[in-house]
Amino acid sequence: MKQFRRLVAEPLTREAFAPFGDVIDTDGAESFPINQGRTERFHALSTVALSGATDRGILSIFRGQPLVPLELDLMERHPLGSQSFIPMNNVDFLAVVALPGDFDESAVRVFLVKGHQGVTYHAGTWHAPLLPLKADADYLVVDRKGPGQNCDEINLQQVIRPILAAV
Repeated sequence: MKQFRRLVAEPLTREAFAPFGDVIDTDGAESFPINQGRTERFHALSTVALSGATDRGILSIFRGQPLVPLELDLMERHPLGSQSFIPMNNVDFLAVVALPGDFDESAVRVFLVKGHQGVTYHAGTWHAPLLPLKADADYLVVDRKGPGQNCDEINLQQVIRPILAAV
């Protein structure tokens, strides 16, 4: 029988999330006016990492459902490219992450991503599958299309139960 581990969701900040990827948010971002001053461009909020000469960056829409009960027993990573999630209908979600490399279950962290923010997971960052907090949550996803195995999964020894109360 698996043991359970409770993790409190942390607020998402650029500094706290930097080891795992980028925060996609206009708050505090570099910006400048374009289109004769009618548009503000929030510039280079994140980058797309691709590992091979034939790799391509692709855009997809994922429609996610909440995990009920909110218990995680699996993490995954994409070693050949980054992966970005940008909410399209302002739904908060959880980013459950661990550093790239050998998976360290004791180092898993949980971040509450507000509906106006997005994240990019660096290539190889361990993360939970999509965890929206409301039904029919749409996300613009930017990731890699190309040859090779680009999804590794690992089963957790302890089931993770994220806690939202402290956020």
